[in-house]
Amino acid sequence: MRIAIVGPTFPYKGGGAQHTTELAHRLADLGHDVVIESWKAQYPSFLYPGQQTIDAPEGTPYPRTLRRLDWRRPDGWVGCGRRLRSADLVILAVLSPVQVPAYLGILYGIAGRTKTIALCHNVLPHERKPYDRPLMKALLKRVDGVLTHSEQQAELARGLAATPVSVAAMAPHLPSTSHQRSGQVHRNLLFFGIVRPYKGLDLLLRALPEGIGLTVAGEFWGGLEETERLVRELGLEGRVELRPGYVAAEDVPGLFDRADALVLPYRNATASQNVWLGHEHGVPVIATRVGALADHITDGVDGLLVEPGDVPALRKAIERFYEDPEALASGVRSVDPAPFWAAYTTALLDA
Repeated sequence: MRIAIVGPTFPYKGGGAQHTTELAHRLADLGHDVVIESWKAQYPSFLYPGQQTIDAPEGTPYPRTLRRLDWRRPDGWVGCGRRLRSADLVILAVLSPVQVPAYLGILYGIAGRTKTIALCHNVLPHERKPYDRPLMKALLKRVDGVLTHSEQQAELARGLAATPVSVAAMAPHLPSTSHQRSGQVHRNLLFFGIVRPYKGLDLLLRALPEGIGLTVAGEFWGGLEETERLVRELGLEGRVELRPGYVAAEDVPGLFDRADALVLPYRNATASQNVWLGHEHGVPVIATRVGALADHITDGVDGLLVEPGDVPALRKAIERFYEDPEALASGVRSVDPAPFWAAYTTALLDA
């Protein structure tokens, strides 16, 4: 098949860009003729408060990539759609309702001449705006199919449009690492990735037991001053290290090597790579039972699971972990992405 994926890829960063890139590689490995239609300017800066692009890729860039789309040029959206009329399938990678106007322009250019799928990382954002639902409804009713990463997200999609919806569990898109951990217990935990309210960093700070340190590494989408104030109020200045800003790929192994466990205290979630990321670096994961997090943790073997929003339960889990941290570390296994991607691409093409 001739397949076009419309979405972010290098020099854009983050999980969405990594997923688009890996998906293109995997489909091409199956023998399909794949191109990525990407962006030279994806969002206005006020809609994306973090660093949008990077100098060094987080994985292997996909060679057949066009970077023509620009949020300031609706004529370019329609022109992209016209180019894609010759494809057999167009996959729209949906990361945010902010993308919908551009995708509607692309669909207008396609004019129904090519099959289209909305690949929804999130059907609706974790922190919602009044315009999110009508924008997503407008998009989903104009495509031929929808793919989500969980049944819960599929139900959201079905509530917005009558378009057929399929589900495929997200496959790993991880940097490979040959880094060997020292095995030393540091009495230090790691919170990694973009910091947003739904990820529950404030809950982790309140749950942190005496004598345990925490490194927080990632971009803050607002709330840095509030987090600094909470650290002071809780008397954690000597035990909590805040490292706001993008973490380059070459710095990631060192962060995990200095951590005994990765903690994901999310209030809610859909799909996430972070459990796999922790395990790939040999680190157990303490997480809440939300979204797909619990699907990739065997409680008491390679991590611990607690209910979301429960500070005392989170503290008890951390204390339980430190009773014998080597036991959980010994249960961690690296991830084999091949079977996940085989199932994912099959579900996508079936959709």
